[in-house]
Amino acid sequence: MPSKPYRRIRSALASLAAVALTAVVAGCGSGSGDSTSTGSEGSAISAERCAENKAAGKITYLSGYQYQSSVSILEYIAAAKLGYFKDLCLTVDLKPGSGDTAQNTKLLAGGQATVSPVAEQDVIQARANGIDITGISSYSNAGLEILMTNKDITDLTQLDGKVVGHKGYVPATVEAMMVKAGVKWDSLKLVKQGYDPSVLPRRQGGLEALTGFVSNEPNQLKAAGDDVTVWKPVDYGVPSSLGAMAVNPAFAKEHPQAVEDILRAALHAYGYCSSGARHIAECVGYAAQLSGPTYDKKLNTTIWKTEIKVAEDNPSPGRPLGGIDLKNVAALVGMLHQFKIVPAGVTAARAKGWFDTSPVTNIYAADKLVWPAP
Repeated sequence: MPSKPYRRIRSALASLAAVALTAVVAGCGSGSGDSTSTGSEGSAISAERCAENKAAGKITYLSGYQYQSSVSILEYIAAAKLGYFKDLCLTVDLKPGSGDTAQNTKLLAGGQATVSPVAEQDVIQARANGIDITGISSYSNAGLEILMTNKDITDLTQLDGKVVGHKGYVPATVEAMMVKAGVKWDSLKLVKQGYDPSVLPRRQGGLEALTGFVSNEPNQLKAAGDDVTVWKPVDYGVPSSLGAMAVNPAFAKEHPQAVEDILRAALHAYGYCSSGARHIAECVGYAAQLSGPTYDKKLNTTIWKTEIKVAEDNPSPGRPLGGIDLKNVAALVGMLHQFKIVPAGVTAARAKGWFDTSPVTNIYAADKLVWPAP
């Protein structure tokens, strides 16, 4: 059965100093109290590794959706603005994505993009469709997709026979949650809605539930004074992913250390941008600079805070931040089979081969991010 469509990434003296510093702090965690960047090329890497990263040439980072302050987006913006990429001799060009995951995966496979945020389930679907990309990191086995209802719905089975809104399709994770909760799926009246979440509290067209993202629509509704109930697939044991990244496989094969250092810089920035209100405001400000005067800093600050809380509350078991849980990959394959989204030939063992855990593993020592680089 064919897959269903899916939706929606110095001087020689300075180098010598970096080598000496690395010998002292290798294996130590990166600090988050300051940017720790000198703004000088190669200040956080050995001369040899710096030369290898320079040889990788221009690296194109394609965001998931514009320059929204989401995980897998804001920390890459911050890594560029704070000089972390430059510290590691990486030349990274930031490009805003349209929100179309299918387009991002094709651009990755074709080499027009080098790295891009792609959910683990979307990596599996892309590979099932012959699109060659490799998953390299994920912050959590929890995802952002949720279902919202008005407060009078206290059990999901109350939605039987009711109108449920979506943005083009109901995410597999939300469908899995509802089915697991006992909802009679075939009884639902599924309707496509726009991007205005106020249709739910207004019960437009008899609407009783609406899909969304935990960091977006619920925060918009709360700001407008509307109180809704948020139903999270993770609370029902449904697998997903958060802040997952994918890479062009040909680039990763030719420049494995550059891939490691892209993640190293981003994770270092993640720590910085998560370490208090001042740093959060600074990092969101960088995204606003790239986006223009209409950028909603307040909403985007809330988006970032919500998403890093999801990652904090749902760490990948037994792995450092960014580490891929291959058991979760297997669980995702099972879910995608349940809803006939991928063909039977996509086995858990095969799907695990579409992910590379080594880039994250290689940048940690004793579960601490190694900064500077070796």
